[in-house]
Amino acid sequence: MSCTNMSFRKIIYVGLLLSIFALALPGNRAEAVVEFKYPEWVYYDLIYLADDLGYFKDAGIRPKYVGEIAAGQMIPSVANGNLDVANRHTPLVIAAIASGADITIFAAGSKSTEKNPHMKYFVRADSKIASIKDFEGKTLGINSFGACSEYVTKKYLQDNGLDSSTIKMTTAPDSQQEVPLLRGDTDIAIIHPLSSGRASANTKEFKLLFSDYNIDGGLSGMCPYSINGEFLRKNPEAVAELTDILSRAARWNNEHPEEARALMAKRFGFKIEEAEMFEFYPDQIVPTPEIQYWLDRLTAENKLTEGQVALAQVFTNDYNPANKK
Repeated sequence: MSCTNMSFRKIIYVGLLLSIFALALPGNRAEAVVEFKYPEWVYYDLIYLADDLGYFKDAGIRPKYVGEIAAGQMIPSVANGNLDVANRHTPLVIAAIASGADITIFAAGSKSTEKNPHMKYFVRADSKIASIKDFEGKTLGINSFGACSEYVTKKYLQDNGLDSSTIKMTTAPDSQQEVPLLRGDTDIAIIHPLSSGRASANTKEFKLLFSDYNIDGGLSGMCPYSINGEFLRKNPEAVAELTDILSRAARWNNEHPEEARALMAKRFGFKIEEAEMFEFYPDQIVPTPEIQYWLDRLTAENKLTEGQVALAQVFTNDYNPANKK
């Protein structure tokens, strides 16, 4: 082998050693980005908003979208690891925990307010249904069983001395609830943002009856973020960063409602005037009363026995940076 070739090989070898040494220096080691599996569906969601705002661009964690998953399958998918995170209602998480699922709520998500409630009840504009008193014997369109649409409605019926067993519920995504309502397949449609904005804007064909906020002042309306337990234990720092990103996006959303609404409308191809929004808990700390409401509700519905699931099993604020301030 010639001296020239030997010298060239030495240069390459030394160069590789220097590169490895440089990467090993503090601050130079490339940290792997943690990806969390997340669904895509037509819903007003902080993950999507944070993504559109660029909050994941330089973060140590980011969503890996895995396509559309039916609303009723999201929490089971988190439990079995097909999803890592989901934004679905508290009673679904509690029911999963009661069945032994390794899942917990880690961020508060959206809150129900008078201006921006969690869900709205619509009928056709020519319907004679005027209040909860007219619900007996009717068919309701909901996005899934076992959550807010089902149990909040049943409680409202019972509180008004009505028989909730006489109502029939049928499921379809929020974005598709208007069609069966207009067709007469359902008598009432319960729709969440952003899709509720289309029915709200279309006063020629739809009439708004009331919202969940009118029923209970928003107590039932918190829609939190839950996470697979194994993923949480493997990635505690990344989950803390994700919670902080959700908090930043929540504050931005609440402070810039029209800009936030425009971003979500653009993402899903909605007209801005037909896109309704959520407000969010600004620091994303999970509040106890909203969790306790659902433990009590599921017990009253005989879905849980008294004390079967403890409050501390349902949620944690330990990964929220705001909880340590």
